[in-house]
Amino acid sequence: MPNPSLTATTRKERRQLGRKCRDKVSRLSQGDWNPKQRDCNALERLRVSQRGRVTRLLPIKYARMAASPFGYFRGAVPVMATDLAKLPRTGLVAQICGDAHVRNLGAFTGMDGRLIFDINDFDETIHGPWEWDVKRMAASLVLAGREANNNERDCRDAVLAFARQYREAMGEFAKMPAIDLARYQVFRQLRVSPVVSVLSKAERATPMHNLEKLTEYRRGQHHFRDQKPLQYHVPRPLADQVIASLHNYQTTLLPERRHFFAQYRPVDVSFRVVGTGSVGVRDYIVLMFAGAIDDPLFMQIKEEIPSAYAPYLPRTRIPMHEGQRVAEGGRAMQVQSDIFLGWTSIEGRDFLVRQLRDHKASIADEDLEGGGLVQYARVCGELLSKGHARSGDPGALYGYLGSSDKFDRAMVKFGVAYADQSEKDHQELVRAVRSGRLPAISVEDTELKFTPSSPKNSKTAKPKAGKRKADAAREKVKAKFVSGSSLKAS
Repeated sequence: MPNPSLTATTRKERRQLGRKCRDKVSRLSQGDWNPKQRDCNALERLRVSQRGRVTRLLPIKYARMAASPFGYFRGAVPVMATDLAKLPRTGLVAQICGDAHVRNLGAFTGMDGRLIFDINDFDETIHGPWEWDVKRMAASLVLAGREANNNERDCRDAVLAFARQYREAMGEFAKMPAIDLARYQVFRQLRVSPVVSVLSKAERATPMHNLEKLTEYRRGQHHFRDQKPLQYHVPRPLADQVIASLHNYQTTLLPERRHFFAQYRPVDVSFRVVGTGSVGVRDYIVLMFAGAIDDPLFMQIKEEIPSAYAPYLPRTRIPMHEGQRVAEGGRAMQVQSDIFLGWTSIEGRDFLVRQLRDHKASIADEDLEGGGLVQYARVCGELLSKGHARSGDPGALYGYLGSSDKFDRAMVKFGVAYADQSEKDHQELVRAVRSGRLPAISVEDTELKFTPSSPKNSKTAKPKAGKRKADAAREKVKAKFVSGSSLKAS
């Protein structure tokens, strides 16, 4: 998808180009959402999007989506991609995360060893309309805020703070020298309370901690623990293929990084089920050592399928290899990425390769209660703005956004409306699970917790802790189980 702002040469011309985009799509109209625009059922769209995944894993995905409206939202990118594609767009583009939501920001280790907080999930990344990311993040703040027992005003305030921070940060990026923007890293938000909580967890997620948590020592060697159906060993021939794929993967690394990776030797391979939206894709983890028990390395080799947005962006240039698309998309939006980020192929399928759990951590519900939600929303705004400014034209984007709060208020309107829509879609999925039309199996330590049938119940004032626990206990229901807990990677 060509970027029209590239035809402008000066900063003033780029801002003017952005302002002209208001004639095409007004800022206030960005808040519009009309469910009547849908021409397909959300549940059917979801089913179609699962083709090619490991079928036996899908009941786990549906159970996780049925657990809450936000859980549904996390797994329903294909549904929202279809919805967003029907809305008017400015024509301005950037590298988008594609799955921008509050849980897809987190901590990880940068190239210099310092902890970084940034967007960290790019499975759906693509060069496309910047507003799609902003709208998805706005809806996620409402849904996550409700799930954390915030009242409706808190959720609206959070979206308003997010959109304002996004817009104001874009104004600053538009004035920066290009080279300064290229190396701009957000450190100020590390002092924000919810982020401090995430960083504290990330500090504990060391390779040695992971060795203790994910493996067991037997017959003189560490092996991954078998925790079926979420983590289990694969047949030896498949394990050999996974290890062999690391040879081609190394060619995607910079030479100096290749040197360090070559010092590690693989000792074990397992299949692992991760996330919500990713359940069903093939995901392998590899345990490696560099000649000493206290020098472990955990690598993740995750299958990447085409972005859910690709069908709606036919003019966008996309790498032939989906793992390369994800790696390059992440690098475009981040200042620093995993030093071992690369890609490979196994049996004709595309895979992303990266470190597993290297000081990684993400936000928890309790971090988003009360004032924490608004604080975190501002962080989301600046980080998303930075990613779009790096990969797009901040001058044109700020020219469109402007100095007024029209766009901010529009995002509040859209975020609430689409969160309400997601709650209705979630209820439809829950009904399909309860009736047996959609298989769902809970493999978590706790029972599935469904939200009340009426969306209004999730928008009331924040209840006290004791009442929340009582309500949660009443809301727990047993998932409908299906046979086939012995899952195989195929």
